[in-house]
Amino acid sequence: MAVKLTWASAFSAFLAVPVLSNLSILKDFLIWVKQDLGPWGPLVLAIAYIPLTVLAVPASILTLGGGYLFGLPVGFIADSVGATIGATAAFIVGRTIGRSYVISKLKNYPKFQAVAIAIQRSGFKIVLLLRLVPLLPFNMLNYLLSVTPVPIGEYMLASWFGMMPITFALVYLGTTLKDLSDITHGWNEISTTHWVYVALGFGVSVAKASLEKALAENVEVEGLLSPSMLPILADSPSDVHKPLIVRIES
Repeated sequence: MAVKLTWASAFSAFLAVPVLSNLSILKDFLIWVKQDLGPWGPLVLAIAYIPLTVLAVPASILTLGGGYLFGLPVGFIADSVGATIGATAAFIVGRTIGRSYVISKLKNYPKFQAVAIAIQRSGFKIVLLLRLVPLLPFNMLNYLLSVTPVPIGEYMLASWFGMMPITFALVYLGTTLKDLSDITHGWNEISTTHWVYVALGFGVSVAKASLEKALAENVEVEGLLSPSMLPILADSPSDVHKPLIVRIES
């Protein structure tokens, strides 16, 4: 029996591949970077963010590793650039071959409706605030934003600035570790992110208030839409900056 392979199903399977998700593999990768790559280490570390981010695999271990291996400022620069190019790669995948898959998942994120509407008015500001405030799952945010009208240039710049605080905090934490094993033992993704947000609590609170205010400004517009409709990009490249109302079946 023939099986029809669509872009959506292929992309879904692609995301399911657990590349670099095993902690021991990440540890071995960091050891390799430290022992064998010399001055090329920071560049390779930055590039490693691409497959991790495209596969929606948490990358905080790489960020901690950058701090441990290279310290400040080199580790921060490598991690900051890597996080940005990784987020951009995922954004491009979501805007092209993964678009159907992303659209099929929109119904799972009810908070995204207000975000998508607000981005039409203030793309850079909303993306920046979303990077500062964990309103939506961080690893899916790149894909969710890919189907909004935000230009890729604004997305990249806002993401770079918005991810700087948490990147710096994780890199700094990495500089305090005594051994690479500390990165993969007792520093799981949830606990690490939790304590970083506690440390950045005041800044996150301010950003959260700003984001809520920005989303509230679009309440009247949002009220014109049914809950099952979202403004996303049209398929045609000529309409790339024009919002299209698409019904998402519940």
